[in-house]
Amino acid sequence: MENTKNASLMKLIPVMLCFFAMGFVDLVGIASNYVKADLGLSDAQANIFPSLVFFWFLIFSVPTGMLMNRIGRKKTVLLSLIVTFASLLLPIFGDSYTLMLLSFSLLGIGNALMQTSLNPLLSNIVSGEKLASSLTFGQFVKAIASFLAPYIAMWGATQVIPSFDMGWRVLFPIYMVISVVAILLLNATSISEEKEEGKPSTFTQCLALLGKPFILLSFIGIMCHVGIDVGTNTTAPKILMERLGMTLDDAAFATSLYFIFRTAGCLLGSFILQKIASRTFLGISVLCMLAAMAGLFFFQDKTMIYVCIALIGFGNSNIFPVIFSQALLTMPQKKNEVSGLMIMGLFGGTVFPIAMGLASDAMGQSGAVAVMTVGVLYLFFYMIKMKR
Repeated sequence: MENTKNASLMKLIPVMLCFFAMGFVDLVGIASNYVKADLGLSDAQANIFPSLVFFWFLIFSVPTGMLMNRIGRKKTVLLSLIVTFASLLLPIFGDSYTLMLLSFSLLGIGNALMQTSLNPLLSNIVSGEKLASSLTFGQFVKAIASFLAPYIAMWGATQVIPSFDMGWRVLFPIYMVISVVAILLLNATSISEEKEEGKPSTFTQCLALLGKPFILLSFIGIMCHVGIDVGTNTTAPKILMERLGMTLDDAAFATSLYFIFRTAGCLLGSFILQKIASRTFLGISVLCMLAAMAGLFFFQDKTMIYVCIALIGFGNSNIFPVIFSQALLTMPQKKNEVSGLMIMGLFGGTVFPIAMGLASDAMGQSGAVAVMTVGVLYLFFYMIKMKR
């Protein structure tokens, strides 16, 4: 029994390092703000970058679910890490508009492959009843990479760490090295994968699963979760700059603060979800975000704005694993297909920033907050529809 536990732990280490690599996608928030400053872009133009990253989830998620049926989950994760490596290599050569568009596109494609395949790969190591808490712990590890990104970029920009004349872009080679380590460790790890029952689903059959009411509700829930996540990631510094006149280097802490509390929320959630029902915990999380959104409409004080950002980070930290696990448990015989559909919901990271960019250009950052509030209200509706 002890040997089995040790073997599972050894398999978890490379998988959790892959979750860390999954967090690289969140660097797009702070990176888009620096690119905006470097190239003199408007909010709507700068928000193209996070939108572009998450656009690829719409294109690649369902095909990745089908690819897993052919080559397996582990090989699909390895492919995703290779694409991620390529995306992190490009910005070393500059931050022109075209180069960054290409880099963020590859980052989005790699992350779409990774998120679709890594979550079900974890289910090959962890038993079903512990899946939600294990996914939450994976999100905790992912969030570490997320909240470190603004710090590394800021340290590079202010020469606190050696940046080799790359400034804030030193973030990319640092994360690139970690992706290489993840590739080597996962490739050396043996993980048994169960075979999907029956014939592999076609693309049309995968999309047809959205005809299942709860699967559709979960899909939209994932869209809202990611929209709030990317939205806060990009908008939090802009709120401080707009209302308090802070510089981008100073305001960048707001993004890190969001991820610090999201990281803490993931860590706490991995334990709390073993003790209380997912529906109850989701309700608490949504109420935290509703309170924060209300505060961001009115507060002009730096401390109170920070409190609101922290509440969003904590509240949004466990939405994904709860919704994702609920969807997988609804149709356990179609894990790969359901995983592809749920990850396609990350397309919300494209829809929300575009809407928020247009709203903020028209009426300031309160317009962006209004768009995110719609997403929070939907999550409250989703919580009501969950089984007790």
